Amino acid sequence: MLDNKLKNILDTNIFEKGRDETNFVGHLFYLDYERAKLLVADAWKHRAHGIPQGTFLLAFYTGEKGVDEVLLLRATGQTGLPSDSIVVSSMIDYYKQGDDISGRAGAEKKSQLDDFTRYEFSFSGLECRILGSFYKTTGGREEFGADIENFYSANNYRVYKACGDVLRKIVNQRDHNIIPGNENESKIGVVRYSSSRRFQSTNDQQVEVFVNAQDFVGKRTALFGMTRTGKSNTVKKIIQSTEDISRKSVTTTLPESSVSTPPFNAVGAPEYPVGQIIFDVNGEYANANLQDEGTAIYELYSKKVTRYSVMDKEGFNVLKVNFFKEIENGFELIKSYLSQREGSVDYVTNFAAVDLSPPNNYGSDRSAKIRYDRKVAAYLCCLKKAGFKVPSGLKPTFVGNQEIDSQVISNGVIEPAKNNISFDEAILWFEWVWKNYENEYFKKYKEAKGKEWADDDLKSLLVFLSTFKKPNEQTSVSGYKKIRTNELHALHTEKSDTSFEVEIPKLLRAGNIVIIDISQGSPVVQSLFSERICKAIFNNSMDRFVRNLPNNFIQFYFEEAHNLFPKKEEKDLSQIYNRLAKEGAKLHLGMTYATQEVSSISANILKNTQNWFIAHLNNEDELKELRKYYDFSDFISSILKFSAGNDKGFVRMKTYTNPFVVPIQIDKFLAQG
Repeated sequence: MLDNKLKNILDTNIFEKGRDETNFVGHLFYLDYERAKLLVADAWKHRAHGIPQGTFLLAFYTGEKGVDEVLLLRATGQTGLPSDSIVVSSMIDYYKQGDDISGRAGAEKKSQLDDFTRYEFSFSGLECRILGSFYKTTGGREEFGADIENFYSANNYRVYKACGDVLRKIVNQRDHNIIPGNENESKIGVVRYSSSRRFQSTNDQQVEVFVNAQDFVGKRTALFGMTRTGKSNTVKKIIQSTEDISRKSVTTTLPESSVSTPPFNAVGAPEYPVGQIIFDVNGEYANANLQDEGTAIYELYSKKVTRYSVMDKEGFNVLKVNFFKEIENGFELIKSYLSQREGSVDYVTNFAAVDLSPPNNYGSDRSAKIRYDRKVAAYLCCLKKAGFKVPSGLKPTFVGNQEIDSQVISNGVIEPAKNNISFDEAILWFEWVWKNYENEYFKKYKEAKGKEWADDDLKSLLVFLSTFKKPNEQTSVSGYKKIRTNELHALHTEKSDTSFEVEIPKLLRAGNIVIIDISQGSPVVQSLFSERICKAIFNNSMDRFVRNLPNNFIQFYFEEAHNLFPKKEEKDLSQIYNRLAKEGAKLHLGMTYATQEVSSISANILKNTQNWFIAHLNNEDELKELRKYYDFSDFISSILKFSAGNDKGFVRMKTYTNPFVVPIQIDKFLAQG
């Protein structure tokens, strides 16, 4: 069925089929480069099955021969006629007399007006936006331009409503000569102009709208709308479309050598399989639920999906870090947590500034090795004292000092150099050092070596461990208790599995789908894991880019994006989500985000978004932000008015290759993969 309709799209000649007299709706009486005003009559509107707001219209030039040009218009609202004041006065006079002035021009029912007056009363004005023009090239080929380079006197145009194959060709218009409905495109829905569908239901065929997966891979896509307006359904349609085109990639393995390849192959599919990662805030992609009726993404693509969760669950990889073995990764999570919770407390800031990466001369400089090992051991002691479970068999490894070792406890010696002490003994050792840091041994060490026994990083760790900001101080601070929280403990595992920050990029490079189920995590945990994973993928892509290795496309999907993305007033453009928006294209990283709040999303992200799906929004603040982009201002009143409950899936769509917004009803996501 679709094959026949595809052929109709390709064969449709707008200059011939668009001029169907049953769809004639009026004459232009005003025209400039951006607007057109149209004289319409009740009888013409009724015959064409109405003109809903947003309707596509075609204005044909009827003047001189040889001008092959058709203006594409969109009906946006009512406009006044020069005769309106006279008509209104006449109407009021008739109302006062109680006369019947009903009836369309040409209707059988007769009003008590004379035919001429009744005919005059049936006219009204319609305001339209000019979306562009269809024209014929010198070779006779039909093309579309997203503006007009000339216009003639308004009286030379007759206007028709676009219907059937003509409308199908218009709404599937592409910027880059892409054939609509081809093997790399997917049907996403049908044209829908209004919430009320009395006239639309009388049409004998629905007009399909296709999307090209190339519009989404490596691009940024926004879905805005209130809860229960079909955002998740639309996301699933995009995931499905992307997976369909990914299957057509010719090269299944990403090369690890410098290879110059185009992003898309000869058949229009990506050169390498597309990886997709979904941050599942509500758990609807990773888990079976009644809403999906067996169409959860993990069920549909079970062979390609790997699921991660912040909790131990059957069928899921645990999204946790071994803080004692993945030291830098664990410390990054702790620093992110503290930055969101603790503000600018001085000793906490100093703790978060500690550098736990090995020094370059770690293997060749014994002194540098000793200092680094002490620093790491002190940090691990902070974890142990804060209640983090120590992996079985792990002991602190560092070199102490004979004079210190003999003084830590009164009834024996703690000797770290023998690598057989427990974490509790190491804690006693470091606490003794800080308590006695102003005694003669440490003073003599500084005089002899020209530097302190403990550098600034170790001092910061000793403050955090001992809870005293200075040696021999009586007043304590929270110290390690700052990280003794359930939220941070939930991020730690004593198991020694490979880090998820290594596993996930590998899965995505192979073209798999990864679902991150963060539905059971707190907002802080959700934010920490989302940001950490995004950074790992971004850094992996950047590393391949600078080493001149090819990147496959990787698509990010964010539900409830307002909980994860930087706020509109946030000035730090180095945050990972801003970097994905600004730098993702060159790294073949795309992102799709859904939220109810346009106004909460950073302007830096919005300005770099190419694809838009707008459902019901319920306040002027969101609409004010939306007016700034493309031609969404044409739909502001209808977006605000229509019912979220009755119009689920009714959106205004602007894609990368489509030059204007199209109002459509999104198809329901079905398990056809």
